[in-house]
Amino acid sequence: MTMTLKECRCTPKQIELAERYGLHNSEEVLTLYPFRYEEMVKKPMNEWKEKEKVIFEGRLMTYPRSVRFGKNRSMTRFQIETEDQLFEVTIFNRPWTQRLQVGSQLTIIGRFEGHHRITALQTNAKPLNEQLGIIPVYPLKEGIQQRSLRALIKKVLLASQESLHNFVPDELIVRYQLMNRWTALRCIHLPRSMREVELARRTLKYEEFLRFHLAVQGLRNQEKGVEYIEGKKIDLTQVLALIDELPFECTEDQLQVIDEIVQDLRSNRMMLRLVQGDVGCGKTAVAWVAMAACVLAGKQAALMAPTEILARQHYESFLSLAGTFPVRIEVLYSALSPIRKKEILEKLRCHEIDILIGTHALIQDSVIFSDLGLVVADEQHRFGVEQRRKLKAKGQKVDFLLMSATPIPRTLANTLYGDMDISTIKTMPKGRKPVITRLIRQNSIFPIVSELKKKLAQREQIYVVCAAIEESEHFDAYSVTDAALQINQALGNDIHVGFLHGRMSSEEKEKVMQQFEANEIQILISTTVVEVGVNVVNATTMIIYDAHRFGLSSLHQLRGRVQRGSRQGYCYLLSGTQDADSLKRLQILVDCHDGFQISMEDLKLRGPGDILGVRQSGLPGFILGNLFEDTRIIETAKKDAMWILAHSDNPQYRHCIESLTILNENSAV
Repeated sequence: MTMTLKECRCTPKQIELAERYGLHNSEEVLTLYPFRYEEMVKKPMNEWKEKEKVIFEGRLMTYPRSVRFGKNRSMTRFQIETEDQLFEVTIFNRPWTQRLQVGSQLTIIGRFEGHHRITALQTNAKPLNEQLGIIPVYPLKEGIQQRSLRALIKKVLLASQESLHNFVPDELIVRYQLMNRWTALRCIHLPRSMREVELARRTLKYEEFLRFHLAVQGLRNQEKGVEYIEGKKIDLTQVLALIDELPFECTEDQLQVIDEIVQDLRSNRMMLRLVQGDVGCGKTAVAWVAMAACVLAGKQAALMAPTEILARQHYESFLSLAGTFPVRIEVLYSALSPIRKKEILEKLRCHEIDILIGTHALIQDSVIFSDLGLVVADEQHRFGVEQRRKLKAKGQKVDFLLMSATPIPRTLANTLYGDMDISTIKTMPKGRKPVITRLIRQNSIFPIVSELKKKLAQREQIYVVCAAIEESEHFDAYSVTDAALQINQALGNDIHVGFLHGRMSSEEKEKVMQQFEANEIQILISTTVVEVGVNVVNATTMIIYDAHRFGLSSLHQLRGRVQRGSRQGYCYLLSGTQDADSLKRLQILVDCHDGFQISMEDLKLRGPGDILGVRQSGLPGFILGNLFEDTRIIETAKKDAMWILAHSDNPQYRHCIESLTILNENSAV
């Protein structure tokens, strides 16, 4: 049973600390796992090696003296005696505040520099024996100390001992020699050995995957198991005529996916299909044919886009793709006048609109369809279980087509999206050129000024992407303001520069994008709001400041914005980082243009929750589980989940099934 933090007898300060991490109950606190461990072992001094971490106890021989330099920077020095040897201790950025007398006992944790010199990482007056052992290290936020976080977690853990129940059925705990849940959490937060940590991680990983697969299979059984009297009546000859009307030739993959979708629409089961493909592979054309086929069957279709900019862009794309096909298309977004919105909603209710495009506002109760038959969700990771349910209630047989521009191999997709059928578009349209990508080893456009001037002289446009809107002392990154100053300095003040970021209103964003599309703005400086949905054919260049701060999939999505026309696209990754791993990661973008491979690399580095939106989908995510290292546990958990659901009348599975029911009832975006 989950407990509130007050029930765990946490202090107001501890509750405030937990809330800074977004943790509101015992379950959430106890799944804030350490990301590494420090083994505090006292070693004899004659075994110390240079640059090695050491811990020892000694007597303070000289009063510490601090020297301050720069903002919030200092150096403190003192001498300490241990085992009849005198050491010079230096500690940085920790002005001495302890009221200790010369001769007091101190414990020092630091790095041995050789020649009786120590660089201290931590000093305290606690006895050495109380600090030896395995120490968990947690991710920290500004102003929070490890000891405060450890104290919070220990208090919640001890308070939860009686209330924590095993999620995994007893027979599976015995079969796989797992720990009970409380013991596993104790061993991961308060371990007595690294062997305990290893066994605890094994138990908790299995539990994560079992929860996930139970939720996935439960949703699949709910939604895919629903049968209707009949499917949509679609004439295949008319669908082929729609394809022939397109202003380009479809690839084999596009044709295959269209066929899979049409078969789903004609079936008497609800379609829940994910179409995944790289940036520019032609998913929009597939979505158009699917929606037009639905209209041919006498039904209405809706497309949900993540932003109003993208909604309007889809509207314009569909109008151009429609050709001579008689279809009534509208777009609904907040910038429309109340009168216009009311007119669209009335037409929709009376079936005077065949296809409606909009944002998540389409879920609102005021949006009433006459006969909704198909919902297409662009960027599926922003489309959750609860949204699916609400839209499903707006029609008789509502089919769902979800689109993702973060493609991953089918086997992995089946694990993450087990409740969906999956279609993949791998081949790119003829003539599509890969974006030429260069890594600039400094956070500045000065090395590429001549190239940028040449592009601007040819009336080509440029995107500039920053990680921050404005300068912050808590986030060391180039801001939109910084970039504007540097661009003016490098390219002159006569360049028309525009800005786009999340703090702007919908109307302001819309106006800026219209100006950029009309080439009234030559350089658009933006945060990652341009990652999806912006399609300006004349924009051929993308500059990304602090590129090392972005995920590979995000960078790949961003550079996809500059390969929309026939001209060659260029992407410049700016980064002043000296971190070898970060530079190696960015080099992947320079060398590789395959979105599948890039997504795999990103998944290995960042995990599925951030890349694929598992945490937003209403399904439980993975904290400890690794999709690449834990394939055997994943497959075992999947089989066990299917067995549990197939034998749901077994009393020992009741807790799993009830937890699944609660999860499905409370699923949200």
